[in-house]
Amino acid sequence: MKALITGADGFVGPYLQKHLLEAGDDVAGIGGRSGPDLLDRDGWFSLVSDEKPDVIYHLAGWSDVGGSWNDPHTTFRVNAEGTMTVLEAARQQNETRSKSVRVIVVSSADVYGVVTPDALPLVESAPAQPSSPYGASKVAAEALAKQYHRGFGVEAIIARPFNHIGPGQSPKFVTAAFAKRIVDCEAAGGGVVSHGDLSAQRDLTDVRDVVAAYRLLAERATPGQTYNICSGEAVPMMAVLETLIADATVEIGTEADPALLRPVELPVLQGSRAAITADTGWQPTISLQQSLADVMAYARHQAQSGAEPTP
Repeated sequence: MKALITGADGFVGPYLQKHLLEAGDDVAGIGGRSGPDLLDRDGWFSLVSDEKPDVIYHLAGWSDVGGSWNDPHTTFRVNAEGTMTVLEAARQQNETRSKSVRVIVVSSADVYGVVTPDALPLVESAPAQPSSPYGASKVAAEALAKQYHRGFGVEAIIARPFNHIGPGQSPKFVTAAFAKRIVDCEAAGGGVVSHGDLSAQRDLTDVRDVVAAYRLLAERATPGQTYNICSGEAVPMMAVLETLIADATVEIGTEADPALLRPVELPVLQGSRAAITADTGWQPTISLQQSLADVMAYARHQAQSGAEPTP
């Protein structure tokens, strides 16, 4: 397959590119300064026309949930309008070739919003009730993907990943932030790790499993459908922090920091992966313990060298 990845220079992009190349795909990665802005319609039309991909993995967009509260307008434009740009480029390309471009639109489990315990584990048909500007922007992106499939015949598939973690993730995200703070404490000979709401429970999947799911969706999924990508288990963030601290080489304490609390916190996010497993055979293979160990190893590598190891 000829694959085009948007957001190829983000956290997930390099892992996806590596996975696709190992599978024998021809890959073009677009990100940062290497391609047009997501809101540049003409640039994207030209790019897709030149590359002629069989599948577009649309990873690019605003991914900072907490930061979306400070800039809802940009979050919406990048995630919603940017997705429309990619879908429209695929639609135009479909009019000039016999084989349709398949588009994997990467959304987020944040579209579910705050849910009651009786709704867990969440299935794809659960109502979207976003509580953050980021979640709302992803609902809009999903609606566009469905409309382009129904109205224009674009082979759009919606991937709804729950929280994913792994080496290389930005400290803007909680697990990587914990690891960086712990490594800073190790360098200082001890200290305290600040945190937000540790009662929140999250369904965590390793990024290397997530990118394997994306390719299987491109190969086997049904266009127009939505698929959760998750482990199926909810883990308290307290347990995540405790596991990371247990790996520390010095004594470390913890303290709550009100500045790290979000305006609206989702108490529990837990998904069902029944649909993606049934349609593609995907299931996670990397344990949470291994993921957390790798996150700590990456944080230590960063502290020691400042260089980013390859995924």
